[in-house]
Amino acid sequence: MSVVADPSSVLIAHKFGGTSLATGERLAHVARLIAARNEAQSVIVVSALKGSTDALIELAMRAGGRDRTWPDAWQALRQRHLEAAAGVRDVGRRNAVCDALDAAFVGLRAQLDALAVLGIAVAEVLDAIQGLGEVFSAQLLQAYLADAGIDADLLDAREVLTVRDAGTERTMRGVIDWQHSSTRLAQWRCAHHARHVLATGYIARDSQGRATTLGRNGSDYSGALFAALFEARELHIWTDVDGIASADPRFVPEAVTLDALSYSEAAELAYFGAKVLHPMTLVPVVARNIAVIVRNTFKPEHPGTRLSRERQLDPPVKGVSIQPQMAVINIEGNGLIGVPGVAERVFGTLGTAGVSVVMISQGSSEHSICCVVPVSDASRAELALRRTFSDALRDKLIDDIRVERDIAVLAAVGEGMTGRPGVAARLFHHLARAGVNVRAIAQGASERNLSVAIAEADATRALRAVHAGFWLSPQTVSLGLIGPGKVGRALLAQLASAQPRLRERAQLDLRLRGVANSRQQWRDDAGFDTSTWLAAAGEGEPLDLDGFIAHLDAGHLPHRVLIDCSGNDAIAEHYPEWLRRGLHIITPAKHAGSGPLARYHAIRAACVAGSSRFRYEASVGAGLPVIHTLRDLLDTGDCLRSIEGVLSGTLAYLFNRYDGSQPFSALLREAHSHGYTEPDPRDDLGGLDVARKLVILAREAGHNLELGDVQTESLVPEAMRAGDGQAFLANAEALDAPMAERLAVARASGGVLRYVARFATDGRAEVGLRVLPADHVFGNLQSTDNCIRFQTDRYHDNPLVVQGPGAGPEVTAAGVFGDLLRLSAALGAKL
Repeated sequence: MSVVADPSSVLIAHKFGGTSLATGERLAHVARLIAARNEAQSVIVVSALKGSTDALIELAMRAGGRDRTWPDAWQALRQRHLEAAAGVRDVGRRNAVCDALDAAFVGLRAQLDALAVLGIAVAEVLDAIQGLGEVFSAQLLQAYLADAGIDADLLDAREVLTVRDAGTERTMRGVIDWQHSSTRLAQWRCAHHARHVLATGYIARDSQGRATTLGRNGSDYSGALFAALFEARELHIWTDVDGIASADPRFVPEAVTLDALSYSEAAELAYFGAKVLHPMTLVPVVARNIAVIVRNTFKPEHPGTRLSRERQLDPPVKGVSIQPQMAVINIEGNGLIGVPGVAERVFGTLGTAGVSVVMISQGSSEHSICCVVPVSDASRAELALRRTFSDALRDKLIDDIRVERDIAVLAAVGEGMTGRPGVAARLFHHLARAGVNVRAIAQGASERNLSVAIAEADATRALRAVHAGFWLSPQTVSLGLIGPGKVGRALLAQLASAQPRLRERAQLDLRLRGVANSRQQWRDDAGFDTSTWLAAAGEGEPLDLDGFIAHLDAGHLPHRVLIDCSGNDAIAEHYPEWLRRGLHIITPAKHAGSGPLARYHAIRAACVAGSSRFRYEASVGAGLPVIHTLRDLLDTGDCLRSIEGVLSGTLAYLFNRYDGSQPFSALLREAHSHGYTEPDPRDDLGGLDVARKLVILAREAGHNLELGDVQTESLVPEAMRAGDGQAFLANAEALDAPMAERLAVARASGGVLRYVARFATDGRAEVGLRVLPADHVFGNLQSTDNCIRFQTDRYHDNPLVVQGPGAGPEVTAAGVFGDLLRLSAALGAKL
């Protein structure tokens, strides 16, 4: 016997989607969920079992098309529903619901037989058939609710809901006749007194009494309609996600579930592509101030997302959504300037053609007006506009009407955007940093929505960039490493140590997605664990440099950084190409910065063309801020006079230690064993490495210095320059006598030997072994210290000095890591 409802008690409305009701097990779960809530009164609105509506439409189309396979499909759908009833525990109740389903499917078959005779899927019959799925699911859930101890009256929405006109698919089919529907519901409730009502979603009747539907996604709308008609306090929309996310998790895996949204924020996000909620769902509940809670059927303990009139201004942007498959229509010409009524004619024409305008943009000069429409309507819209403006096109008052397809609209939404400066600037900054061009811009007077039209190919990258840019998720950087040698491995170790802290404190997700050496490559879409990659890498695939860069340049990640620790000049040849396509490059190698001047200028130009960054701090002084310091001097208006420095950690170590107490060859072998020299020590002793560093600094200061312009003293005797490195080390004693002579000359004058680089702004550049006073700043260096003196107009009498360790994998890797963090900060990380 039904328990009579108390009119004074609070009523809660629930709506369950097809995923929540897909099987008998899920139906039973929903029944237990409702029972556990122990509500005084409720109205429960249901969709069809997942996929049933599509199956019913397909059945009707097959039968109307006289496809002989439709009876098999009918039988399969019938069997699926009978199987869904198998979990009803009470045998009598199970038999009763199976009998009811059988009778309904017999009626369905009769309708399908009629369509097969007619040879056409008549619209009225199709409407009646496609709405049967909700009737079936309601019958099933009623039985499962009874099993759970809930006695619910079954309300077929066609007995109550009445629509006044046909409407459109995009706006839901039909406008509700509230007065008639309220009257019908009151009559129904006079005969039904249970505390719980189980109502069918999606279906209704038109003003002539014919069965109809509310359009696709109409079940959510039904939930809102019944919440309003039953004067519910809250509407709980149960889905298979935790609530409304800050972005579509399919494209932004880091998206978070929002605790609360205003009605307006939810409507904006829904309109611009958020799939959880249909925009029309909110219309009935907003006017009656009914809170809506979007929740997860399978995680009922999760609070979900609450939608209400309450406005929360922080954060300023709550979510970012994307609406793909759009087209931009641009009408441009001098004849539009100052002419009243042009916009009215444009939108009147599109309205008459049945084209919905998603976004509008017009410059203050009135020279052009553009709008965004669904790409499926673009051709119809263009044809209609060309007819309307045929005279203006003929007389050249309008230059052209152009349609650009493959467009997506990105919308940033939030009540806190209102009256807050800088929101638009941040959005455009992060789009630019991600290499995304904006086709059109629109913002309403309410300021809660900022929309931009972009190329659809850039949609995911733009979505992730803006989402991270407003700190709704970490800034994700797609990292690739070429050259996992000593420096590369040290960098990976430093990354592994810092990543958890950077993600938590700086909202920075440094994702190592590729590693390559001269022969092999390793790639992973999700990113490697930097702490275990070296041990777990195993055998890679053969190196395909183009494929490696294409993988790193994934369209769905907004920022891509290549770290080149290879020291391979052939890799540097590709820098201009990679920078032009938007990759940022960081390197400790010197080839790009000191190589051919034409390539150097091409790299600089490519940075401008691709809005990309080229960082190379570690190429001079390892982890010391040498280039950064020089850049600060120049950018603040100081004028460079000269650069002087000990720029080789290897040569610094040798000459800081060389005091004659042991042969020079012994010190050289010691340095080699500590890893301070190159595998072939002649690469250090030849002075070319120091010359490269001097060229890099001179170019940073704006001088077009070539490597050949530097007078370079090699410490390798002519006779020892041939052969391999091991043979050179074996015969290193040949260096002892000439070095002893140089040391004796230095000591005779009270000086010390240092290998020094010098550059003056008159263009003189030289590197070589010099005798310096013992109290010179270069005369008291320790171990592998580098020391650089900048003499400028400001620092003339007392030059600015940068000093510290200038060799070793760890400090060089730290310099690379510093470049990476400075770049990440420029991209939006909280550093």
